Amino acid sequence: MAEKIRKRSEDYSQWYLDIVTRAGLAENSEVRGCMVIKPHGYAIWEKMQQGLDRLFKDTGHVNAYFPLLIPKSFLAREEEMAAGFAKECAVVTHYRLKAIPGKGVQVDPDAKLEEELVIRPTSETIIWHTYKNWIQSYRDLPLLINQWCNVVRWEMRTRLFLRTAEFLWQEGHTAHATQAEAEEETRRMLHVYKTFAEEWMAMPVLTGPKTEAQKFPGAVYTLCIEAMMQDCRALQSGTSHFLGQNFSKAFDVRFQNQQGQLEYAWATSWGASTRLVGGLVMTHSDDQGLVLPPRLAPIHAVIVPIFRKPEEKEAVLAAAQKLAQDIRDLPLGPWLSHQPIVAKVDDRDQYQPGFKFNEWELRGIPIRVELGPKDLASGSCVLARRDLPGKESKEMNVPLVSAAARIAELLPIIQKNLFERACQFREANSFEVNSYEEFKKKLEEPGGFLWAHYDGTRETEERIASDTKATVRCIPDSRKPERGKCMVTGKPSASRVVFAKAY
Repeated sequence: MAEKIRKRSEDYSQWYLDIVTRAGLAENSEVRGCMVIKPHGYAIWEKMQQGLDRLFKDTGHVNAYFPLLIPKSFLAREEEMAAGFAKECAVVTHYRLKAIPGKGVQVDPDAKLEEELVIRPTSETIIWHTYKNWIQSYRDLPLLINQWCNVVRWEMRTRLFLRTAEFLWQEGHTAHATQAEAEEETRRMLHVYKTFAEEWMAMPVLTGPKTEAQKFPGAVYTLCIEAMMQDCRALQSGTSHFLGQNFSKAFDVRFQNQQGQLEYAWATSWGASTRLVGGLVMTHSDDQGLVLPPRLAPIHAVIVPIFRKPEEKEAVLAAAQKLAQDIRDLPLGPWLSHQPIVAKVDDRDQYQPGFKFNEWELRGIPIRVELGPKDLASGSCVLARRDLPGKESKEMNVPLVSAAARIAELLPIIQKNLFERACQFREANSFEVNSYEEFKKKLEEPGGFLWAHYDGTRETEERIASDTKATVRCIPDSRKPERGKCMVTGKPSASRVVFAKAY
């Protein structure tokens, strides 16, 4: 029997890794810092893609694809980006290997590239080089493009989903005729991420700008969504950047305005990645395994047939298959974005029902249905909710004829319960602090989101990070300005910001 998952209270880091591996989400590959996303993990990512992609397209965006390899000289054109990503870039220098008998393969010294190529850490440079050919007139704007792809950032410390050398993501890149339009787009896409996090992931987030020190390299400013995990650390879960004219000037992307004058285009970029899968795990899961919000669950309900005698098997399996079909035949509704409810019958003979119960609990499936001969005799079944513990999770003697409809009713209830529970946890672990000593004490026990005044300078921000490893997660836009004094320097502060230790 496999070892039990480490308890959150004992070793949160190992608990997280246990769930990711035991629930069949991902495993480490032979390449340092890279991961293999297994079918269950990839199915969750596909659901995230579908949800986000629909939100993007509903706001007028279309998908395209740009090259993986970027000429090194492109990065040098935007100095902040070059400085920000230089240490994380993987570089291709040769285009051929040479087989040597008895020695395997070596790089062919005669196949050196004239210009080295960077494996994309992000795509602003290659995309704005391309936009130069696409944008000539105000009639070509706005240009609203998104791409789904992989990127490589050579991270030194990696953890499955949360920080990997290669990861999957989407990156939006838009061009606009005016500054006002571009800034409106930056805010719009932040709202899209907030909507997805809260309505799909059931993960409450704070929104607002990053500090100047933590903005995206090459941006005028960066907006973000920040979530609290169950160890009270913050997870940056999506970012939206107003790039001004920095990239259009770097790549000479100009358009003729309505007055016939040439102007540089205004730009945004925005992205979210497979880090969201890690956020999903850490927001909702428990010591029994993964807990999935129904809107992102690849399977919504698993029916486990229970029988002992061969003569019971046929009737129980037939009833299980009929219930599964009843669930699939339910009318599509807007709550699941017009996708069907997915039901599975676990008819594997080689495993006992108890094993199956534990496996589907570990994998986070929202509803489990138990169906045996006694249930058939009474025309009922048992429903168990993954979001509730132990006996509390079970609805006994649910009539078979109405079980499909009851499952459809329960799914949004489970989604809402997970969101409300996460909101309550964040609220219970958010604190206003007014002195540096109080700040440091709270940060260690119990941790969480600390709302504090600071003077807004890079020097003070760096001192706090050096002393405590806490950073400004965002300057929340949900809170009214509140004048005060910096907890460190005593200098004036325009408003409280949110500090936390973070992933």
